[in-house]
Amino acid sequence: MSGPLEGVRIVELGGLGPAPFCGMVLADLGADVILIERADLGTGSLFVSAEYDLHRRGKRSIAIDLKHEQGVQLVLRMLEDADALIEGFRPGVVERLGVGPAEALAANGGLVFGRMTGWGQDGPYASSAGHDIDYIAISGVLGAIGDLDSPVVPLNLIGDFGGGGMLLAVGVLAALIKARATGTGQVVDAAMVDGSALLSTSLHGFIAQGFWTEQRRSNLLDGGAPFYSVYPTADGRHMAVGALEPRFFAALLAGLEIVECPAQQDVIRWDEMRQLFADRFASQNQDFWIDRFAGTDGCVAPVRTLREAPHDPHLRERGTFVDVGGIAQPASAPRFSATPNDIPPVPPKLGENTMSILEELGYSSRQISKLVSQGAVATNPMEES
Repeated sequence: MSGPLEGVRIVELGGLGPAPFCGMVLADLGADVILIERADLGTGSLFVSAEYDLHRRGKRSIAIDLKHEQGVQLVLRMLEDADALIEGFRPGVVERLGVGPAEALAANGGLVFGRMTGWGQDGPYASSAGHDIDYIAISGVLGAIGDLDSPVVPLNLIGDFGGGGMLLAVGVLAALIKARATGTGQVVDAAMVDGSALLSTSLHGFIAQGFWTEQRRSNLLDGGAPFYSVYPTADGRHMAVGALEPRFFAALLAGLEIVECPAQQDVIRWDEMRQLFADRFASQNQDFWIDRFAGTDGCVAPVRTLREAPHDPHLRERGTFVDVGGIAQPASAPRFSATPNDIPPVPPKLGENTMSILEELGYSSRQISKLVSQGAVATNPMEES
């Protein structure tokens, strides 16, 4: 793929979730991402086949047995010509496999070694298992989301992907700039617990100035303010309202045809205001409110489902979603004026590029056959045909 990272080579140790997401983002931006997968052609993925695992898109797949000495040596050979490696295992796993930072940086002193974990490489929780919900619980983010009586489980976008994979991508890119300037690589320790905490930075500023309480649904941005909330419509759909500024609040009232309303910042009367808004939205179907607020600054938007989102007229015109191999999916982002984004290709099959990658590395047909016969690598039958 073309893009601003064209010419950058990333080696990714296959895994689940945030690290593969990071690899996808880098591939979307034009990097040559080589995905190392298990030689038995199994990933333990949640997807029934590789084509549905969209985090694989734009990558090349090579199947290597990292428990085989020749497989380890092959990985180190690949790192000699790479700009970065990314991995998402628990601390100590890649060291035991023989492809940890010491071995990798010995093979290539300018390499960026990107590490993605939940808890980080050190600390009392570092060796413990966890998932998104655990990381955002510890960082304080989960405690701020939900109803008065209990936090609500969000999608795993905060810890896994926003505070995880995207943070790793930023870290790898920053380290790449430094490596290209100095010739010296380094280890990037990206932890989902750190990243989710980082995403809450503004809230800590609010707390410091007494602008945020720890009671959920009582603050400006947590659903407490009636002008920053979600309302059901007559047809059982929903509209999202984000009219924070006074002029946007005025446009909201105009669209709802509400003449008498409590003052926007009169917190004591927020319940009264919420009921006014709820009654108005419940009086008409979602399509009515879409038309009513079209072209206004009321900051009102329909709540789309994941299936509906690709068909929203704004997203359709911008090409926010693309169809690749019959699967609707988000397009590459952000967009670049000088290096336009390509449409991402279909995700590779497991081990699809084993042969071609080995040939690029200078292995002869005889050497490749020997690696296959020894079980150090595996090829996809589709590639051989």
